[in-house]
Amino acid sequence: MRIADRHTGSQSRADLYSTGPNSRSMASNAWRSMFSHAVGAVKRPAFCSRSAFTRGLKTVTLIPGDGIGPEISVAVMKIFEAAKTPIQWEERKVTAIQGPGGRWIIPPDCKESMDRNLIGLKGPLKTPIAAGHPSMNLLLRKTFDLYANVRPCVSIEGYKTPYTDVDLVTIRENTEGEYSGIEHIIVDGVVQSIKLITEDASRRIAEYAFEYARNNQRNSVTAVHKANIMRMSDGLFLRKCREVAENFKDIKFTEMYLDTVCLNMVQDPTQFDVLVMPNLYGDILSDLCAGLIGGLGVTPSGNIGANGVAIFESVHGTAPDIAGLDLANPTALLLSAVMMLRHMGMHDYGQRIETACFNTIRDKKVLTGDLGGKSKCSEFTEEICNRVKDTD
Repeated sequence: MRIADRHTGSQSRADLYSTGPNSRSMASNAWRSMFSHAVGAVKRPAFCSRSAFTRGLKTVTLIPGDGIGPEISVAVMKIFEAAKTPIQWEERKVTAIQGPGGRWIIPPDCKESMDRNLIGLKGPLKTPIAAGHPSMNLLLRKTFDLYANVRPCVSIEGYKTPYTDVDLVTIRENTEGEYSGIEHIIVDGVVQSIKLITEDASRRIAEYAFEYARNNQRNSVTAVHKANIMRMSDGLFLRKCREVAENFKDIKFTEMYLDTVCLNMVQDPTQFDVLVMPNLYGDILSDLCAGLIGGLGVTPSGNIGANGVAIFESVHGTAPDIAGLDLANPTALLLSAVMMLRHMGMHDYGQRIETACFNTIRDKKVLTGDLGGKSKCSEFTEEICNRVKDTD
């Protein structure tokens, strides 16, 4: 697990790139501003008023998760406290519960909290392998209809990887596809798993992707598919993308096979801007993109749902081997929390926290082991807290 690095600024993305791709080497404020727009650009539904979030103290449902989840959640809470962020946390645990008829549900107190607060922050949850209950991550998405997973991937100044100038966003349909959970045994030794693609979900995620591109001064949307093989399912998804593209003539639309995208991505990721895709493809491709910039620990993630609900999360694993040892890196969850603040309209707080985090990483004096340092999670957290306080 690694970590992320970006800053904030006032320039628009269009201004930054007005002279072409090489303008990415402009002043340091440029790369910082670029990432700010990327992680802060989650578009909320029109019915979710920004002023509703920005007045007074706001309550956020906190799901610490498993393994290192509680540790990195505490780190985020300390940093938010240092920044005097007007957030109060309502902690809830998420475990699988069988409801009426044997149906798997999340704990009622967690559902009630999210229904009331609308906004959540989630640490990593254990994903059972061949267990009796479904993935809790999947169950949360389905419970709150979190239909869009948004992950910005932007290169990190001072954090060396084989790639530079990566600046793209993956938008993943989050509720159906191969992850619909429709499986059964046909005969002994033969299992069928059904891929569900619907017109409504395909149109909804395509509209979200194009609106995201338009609202964030991005130039193109690429639909990722395998309609040459799965002509009916992926064919439906692609058809909806094409139809939606007709309403966004200002955004360039391309369509590309998943395998071709993977090939081109590792050759030259700068050719991509916004990518939209069905569930399984998004799961795989978003992790691949995270690898381009240093790993899952550098990648904030937001899950946007219907009726104003959104859950922001770290997308790395639970790392049980280091749990409780004060070795975890909280940055992925912290950047997701910054993404959450921007979603709620609390941009100033998000900027201060993000700036403190990125400056800590850039200076390379207090870093956790996965970042090449020898500091503990608590020390890394304290350094960010001190920097946040210095900007107060």
